Amino acid sequence: MVDQFGYLPTAQKVAVLRDAVTGYDAADSYTPGATLQVVDVATGAAVFTGAATAWNGGATDATSGDRAWWFDFSSLTTPGTYQVVDSAGNVRSSTFKIETKVYRPVLIQAVRTFFYQRAGQAKSALNAGEGWADAASHLGPLQDANTRRYDAPNDASTERDLRGGWYDAGDLNKYTSWTAGYVVDLLHAYSQNQAIWTDDFNIPESGNGVPDLLDEVKWGLDWLVRMQEANGSVLSIQGLASASPPSAATGASLYGKASTSATLAAAAAYAYGAKVYGSYGTAAFNTYAADLTDRAKKAWDWALANPNVTFFNNDQAQGTAGLGAGQQETDDKGRAQARLVAAIYLFELTGEARFRDYVDAHYTEAPMFASSWLSPFSSGITRPLLHYASLPGATTSVASAITKRYVELWDRDDYAGWGAIKAKRDPYRAYLTDYTWGSNGVKALAGGMFADLGTYSLSARSSTDISNAGADYLHYLHGVNPLGKVYLSNMGKFGATNSVDQFYHTWFADGSAKWDSVKTSTYGPAPGFLVGGPNFGQYDWDSRCPGVSPQCGTARPTPPYGQPAQKAYKDFNDSWPLNSWSVTENSNGYQTAYIRLLARFVK
Repeated sequence: MVDQFGYLPTAQKVAVLRDAVTGYDAADSYTPGATLQVVDVATGAAVFTGAATAWNGGATDATSGDRAWWFDFSSLTTPGTYQVVDSAGNVRSSTFKIETKVYRPVLIQAVRTFFYQRAGQAKSALNAGEGWADAASHLGPLQDANTRRYDAPNDASTERDLRGGWYDAGDLNKYTSWTAGYVVDLLHAYSQNQAIWTDDFNIPESGNGVPDLLDEVKWGLDWLVRMQEANGSVLSIQGLASASPPSAATGASLYGKASTSATLAAAAAYAYGAKVYGSYGTAAFNTYAADLTDRAKKAWDWALANPNVTFFNNDQAQGTAGLGAGQQETDDKGRAQARLVAAIYLFELTGEARFRDYVDAHYTEAPMFASSWLSPFSSGITRPLLHYASLPGATTSVASAITKRYVELWDRDDYAGWGAIKAKRDPYRAYLTDYTWGSNGVKALAGGMFADLGTYSLSARSSTDISNAGADYLHYLHGVNPLGKVYLSNMGKFGATNSVDQFYHTWFADGSAKWDSVKTSTYGPAPGFLVGGPNFGQYDWDSRCPGVSPQCGTARPTPPYGQPAQKAYKDFNDSWPLNSWSVTENSNGYQTAYIRLLARFVK
């Protein structure tokens, strides 16, 4: 198992060899030969020879059901295309490259998924490719430009122009709190490695002199602007009709009422957007930043005056059934966290003492202080706190407390950070405590936790060790996992041997002659989408199966059901009653976490 795209020349390079002991592939058997080689594909010459080392003395890993060996060929730095070959066993790895720009084509496709997710955007064959060209969606009567409130669909006075934004995941709905988080994450990806963000990603704005990532983020941010009411509050959700392709949807769009959590999330996005676009140096962006600044302050003031306004979408008890799919509303702790995050970005933007004072008074409410819990599952508050600690003008004692606590906890032997690396807890070198719904997104966040140590210069460890630790999570997503699967869709033309063939998405639906599957459809799904990943203990078919429908079949799909955690995955996109969405559905949240990690390694 190797990173099927490849490795940077000077980076650590470790192939994982596996022998399945438990799980669906337990009948397979493999033991490495005494020596292995790295072979130059162009010439057939062996350029590196070495032996594999048994992981943890030949133990079987419970999370994967595998025994494993590590084959380190880091000393090979010559650019080229290679395979790892075991001549004795007559097996070889996927091909991979060693080169400085090995991840750049991958980054471009990962970012372009947001273009495919745009609502109201014509997708020409020139930009989208022939296979995924589509007319602008949701611009018909009573759709996005004339969206009415969910409880007043016949009242024209409730109409709002809510064009734009991104489909959130495999469903086509648009959620304010989540979109705001995507905006912030993508702007961090831009800020932390600005040199890589060029103007040639082949989106409609390419060639306008602005980095395409900033153009893409503005598409989402402009929708958040439209969602804001005159009093500063921000509408919580816009529910869209479904169809494949999306332009075929004819049902009405409906919006939900404003909420405190949506307004605070939007305040953070407006504020960080104002900071980034305002620093770009053009008159147009200066004007845009000034408007965003005003909106951020108004949103903050409304949320402070209205601290507990909730809106639960798609909730039968609340009368909102069918409005959206996922539930984005949160609880008191969630709103407190959203206030803290908004205060951080408003302080960075304005330098006003009221925002710094709020952070200083409330930062200890974060899990790494309140309960000594530091995990990728809490990255939504941890990463903004690290950002605050890096800001000029941040209270020195608070900044020091934040960074000290982060480093101390991530260094602990019993946590998922350096202690997991020291103990070699994961044979696939990317340890997670739990493989839940969206585990691939959590993997990307975990890699980001190591990378953040380098971004903010926090650790006494070497930059090489930090980079290698973060990169291992990237390698997992690129094929160093028990399935040898690149967890991105349709990446065969970009270097992957075994990428995602199908996943749950309204557009790329099961049974579609054009988009269902890379192998069996005309085009398959669009490239570059990160899917949810192994889901241990949470995936199941409908509880009424097999009797409720012939589509159940006679037994649960295995895999993903009944497997070791890292094997609880299958490429499938069946809807009800097999419910593939908890395993393969994409999410813009997974995508932004992945892009933010990947961007650290793009040259």
